[in-house]
Amino acid sequence: MAMSATMTLKVSTRFDGGNAADIEILSGQEIPEIRFASDPCGGKEALWFHFRLEESDPDPARNSKVRITWKYFDSMAGASELPLCIPVSGMPDRTWSRLKQGEESRSQDGMRQLSWLIPHPAPAVEVALCFPYLTSDLDALLERSTEFWNSTPLGLSQNGNRITRVHNTIGIPGSNQPGFYILARQHAGETPGSWVLDGLLRYWSQVKKGGYTIWAIPFVDIDGVKWGHFGPDGFPHDMERSWSNPPLRRETKIVTQDILNWKSRCRPALILDFHSPGVCEREGVFAFSGTESDGTFAEETKWCNVLKHELQSEFAAPNFQRQDSCVSSIAHPPFSHFARNAWGIPALNIQIPYAQAAGNILTQKNYREVGKRIGQAMHRRNG
Repeated sequence: MAMSATMTLKVSTRFDGGNAADIEILSGQEIPEIRFASDPCGGKEALWFHFRLEESDPDPARNSKVRITWKYFDSMAGASELPLCIPVSGMPDRTWSRLKQGEESRSQDGMRQLSWLIPHPAPAVEVALCFPYLTSDLDALLERSTEFWNSTPLGLSQNGNRITRVHNTIGIPGSNQPGFYILARQHAGETPGSWVLDGLLRYWSQVKKGGYTIWAIPFVDIDGVKWGHFGPDGFPHDMERSWSNPPLRRETKIVTQDILNWKSRCRPALILDFHSPGVCEREGVFAFSGTESDGTFAEETKWCNVLKHELQSEFAAPNFQRQDSCVSSIAHPPFSHFARNAWGIPALNIQIPYAQAAGNILTQKNYREVGKRIGQAMHRRNG
């Protein structure tokens, strides 16, 4: 966790999901500037950031704006496109909103950085790569939907945090009810997947449709979520590429056991795994399926057609179904590949952009609408 201060401005990451490093506070200029970097948290890739900027002087000098500058982003994930990144900001415990497009600049030796102007904190403002989603957000949703959703702890992560499953029913061994299993936050910084799952869970709690066995793991990498880790290529093994026999991480071992339990209590219809693509993806939501050589390909294609129809051009990328054709050359292929090959269950890797879809800037409401429409697609094919 980081904290740095100069004069009366202070930057803090001392909260769940907080991430910022190498902080510089430059106050001796017309517009104060906060310079920061994304902390890789021990991994190869860095991208996620979330910090709080505070004003400790009850009557500060009247600066209406503060410049925040993201440095070192030539080494960030997807650096070639990062100038198109649109982060979020908000008052603590208040509504978040998108910043405007950042301004790119270069040092004399060609290193790039990206800057935004934000209101001077009064008394605090938070900034993040995308809308944060933490365990408290899930708890709030579950409190409003106790008549439909329940939660059960499955075990402890590598760092001793609870891995929790959300379910509408525990099912009955040998049941023929259609079943859905959903994962989010295998990569801890990919928060759009959490907001989409939030919308999906809200939809099902509102329609209260029985006859389905729906289980979900909202925070697969719960350690990374709390730590503020971005997630991809994390040490010692990327979470998404730790699904094997035997599993490479404790979290994937626990979730594998739970999937096998779910599989024995329903008729598996589909596994969904929510992710985010490059930070500048703008075409919309899309899905990675298997290839035509996979036994589940025909079923996954049907699911892609239904999902694209529900999402429509408002949210779905024109090229919605994309075959995950490179997995055969990867030592540890992604989870969806493992699921379809180990268990013969259709599995889609759903990619949800960080900021834009079909020219529209995505809000929390938009993400929830995407989740609602995915829920409607599930209902449509198994209604």
